[in-house]
Amino acid sequence: MALSDVFLSPLGLAAIVAAVPVILLYLVRPDPRRVTLPTIRFLTDSDGTSSSTPLLERLKRSALLLLQLLAIVLFATALATPYVPVSESETVEETVLVVDASASMNVESGGTTRFDRAVSAAREETTSTTSVVVVDGRSSIALRTGTRGDAADAVSDLRATDAPGDLRTAISRGASLAGENARIVVLSDFAGGVDWETAVRSARARGLTVDLRQFDRGGENNVGIVDREFSGEEVTVSVQNFGTEDVTRRVSLGEARERVALAPGDVRSVTLPVPAGGGEIRLSPGDSFPVDDAAYVAAPEDAAVDVLLVTNDENRYLTTALSVIDPVELTVVAPPDSVPDPGEDAYDVVLYSNVDADAIREAHVAAVRDAVAAGGGVGIQADGSMPVDAYGDLLLLAPDGMGTNPSLATPVADDLTRDISFPPPERYVRGDLRSGRALVSTADGTPIVATGEQDGGQVLYYGYVESGSSFKYDFEYPIFWKRSVYALADRQSLPELNRETGERLSFGNETVIDTPRGQVTASSVDTADAGFYDADGTRYSASLLDPAESAVSATAIEAEADGGPTTREEERTAPGPLTRWVALGIVAVALGEVAFLRQRGDL
Repeated sequence: MALSDVFLSPLGLAAIVAAVPVILLYLVRPDPRRVTLPTIRFLTDSDGTSSSTPLLERLKRSALLLLQLLAIVLFATALATPYVPVSESETVEETVLVVDASASMNVESGGTTRFDRAVSAAREETTSTTSVVVVDGRSSIALRTGTRGDAADAVSDLRATDAPGDLRTAISRGASLAGENARIVVLSDFAGGVDWETAVRSARARGLTVDLRQFDRGGENNVGIVDREFSGEEVTVSVQNFGTEDVTRRVSLGEARERVALAPGDVRSVTLPVPAGGGEIRLSPGDSFPVDDAAYVAAPEDAAVDVLLVTNDENRYLTTALSVIDPVELTVVAPPDSVPDPGEDAYDVVLYSNVDADAIREAHVAAVRDAVAAGGGVGIQADGSMPVDAYGDLLLLAPDGMGTNPSLATPVADDLTRDISFPPPERYVRGDLRSGRALVSTADGTPIVATGEQDGGQVLYYGYVESGSSFKYDFEYPIFWKRSVYALADRQSLPELNRETGERLSFGNETVIDTPRGQVTASSVDTADAGFYDADGTRYSASLLDPAESAVSATAIEAEADGGPTTREEERTAPGPLTRWVALGIVAVALGEVAFLRQRGDL
C-alpha cells in the first residue's frame, strides 16, 4: 500500500527527523554523580544494580523522552494529513456550451460581431461543471468537465475562424459529453440550414435540456465570393448576391478590374489573369460580412515551366501531352543539334525520348546537370538503344536486355500514380533498380515507372518503350505527364496551392509556417483563417468559398430556451481527514508530559 493511500501529504512525515536531535541530547547528557551516604547504606540491597546501566535500559526508563518522541511522531502525522475514504453526496449543476465560431459569426453589426456577443453570453452560462464545444472546422472540444473558472478561461480564449462549421456535429458531440440532467446551451446564428435540428431533437430525447441562443444581427444584404477555379494562368471567380436588392460590385485582382451587376439571388462569374506571385481578389464595396468579400490567390513568381525535350524521333503523343499543359513552354532539340540557351535560368525539366546513342553530345547532358542542380528534374524514357553511358547515374535502371508482355504488380500509392490505370507494355527494358523508388513494376520486379533524387533535383524513369505501348492512346496519358512535369520541376499546380478554409496543409517534416495569425512550427496546420500560408519557400492560400456559410441571414428561432439550469445528485468517494483526531492526541501527550513532570517534582 502506498503512503498516498493513507496520507494526503506524505511529505509531512519528514518532520519525524526532528526526533533525532532529541534522542542525541538524551544520549550525550552527563550521568548524575553518585554520593555515598553511610546513614542509609543499610537500606541498599546487596544485589543492587550496577552503575554502568545499558543505554537501552536508560531509554526505557525515560518516560519523558518517550512522551516527547510520541509528540513528534503525532506532529509529523498531522502534517501528512491522514485520511480515510468516505462516501458523500454532491449536487452537480452541469452545462455544456456549444459556441459557434464558424465564419458566419464574423458578421458585424453595431461595432461588434455575432461571435463577440455569443462569447459574452457564454460567460454568463457557466456553472460548477462546464464543458465547451467549439463549432469550427473540426467541432473541437475546448474544455471537458471543468470548473466555472476553467470554463470562463476557455471561453475567453475562443476566437472566430474563417472556416465553415458543422453545427449538427458540434451539438451531437456536446450531447456525448453531457451527463444525466445536464443542460446544453447552443450559442449560434443558426445560419446556413436547419440540419442541426436533428441533433437537438436527439439530445432532448435523452432527457437533456437544450437551450438555443441566437445571434443573427447584420448580414441582410450580403454579397460574397462563393467559388474560384483556375485554368492555365487565369482564375474564374463566382460572386453571389444573397440580399434582396439589385447590386453592383467591382471585382479586382492585381491590375485587372471587372464590374458585375447582380439581381437578388444571382451568381455571376468573372475571369481574371493571375499575376506573378498571386494576389488578393477583392469585392468593392464591402459589406457587413468581410470574410467572403475577399479571396486569395497564391502563385509562383515565374509561372512558366521550361521543358527541354531531347529526341531524335519525336513522339507526337508526348509533345501533344506536354503542349496542352498551360504553364509549359516546350523546346525540342534533336541531337547532335545544340541545346538552345535557356536564358538566365536553367531549364526546369529535361526529358530524353528516343535518343540515338551516337548523336548525343556532352552539351545535351550538361543541360540536365544544370536543371538538376537548380532544383529541377530529368525524365528518361526507356528504349532499346538508350545511351546508357551518357546518362550515367541519372538513369535509375541497370538495363539487362529486352522483355515482352509482362504482367504488372499493383502500383505503389503515390501522387504520381493516383487513380491512373497502367496497362502492361508489349515491350520493355528488363533490369534492376539502381536507386530511387519503383512506383510501377512488372511481376518479376523490373521497374516501369520509378522516381528518385539526384543532387537536389528530381529524376524520373519512364519504362514504356513508346513503339511497344498502348498507354499513349489512353486519356490518362496526358494526366500522367502533367503530374510528372510538375513533380520534376518541384512545382505545385494552382489548385494545389490555393485551398479552402477548413482544410489541412501537411508537410513532410516539422517546418516553420507563416500563417495569417502568426508563425508556428509544425508538420501540418489547419487553414482556419483566410489568407496566405508560407512554408519551405512555397506560398499557399486559403479562402472561404462556401455558399451555405455566406448565406448569413437565418430564420429566427422561435423558442430560444426550453428550461433553466438543472442539477443532479452524485455519490462520490472523498478523503475524510483525521487531522483533528491526531491533534487531540498531541494535546493528550502534552498534558501527559505536564502531569509526569509534576509527579516527578519538576513542576
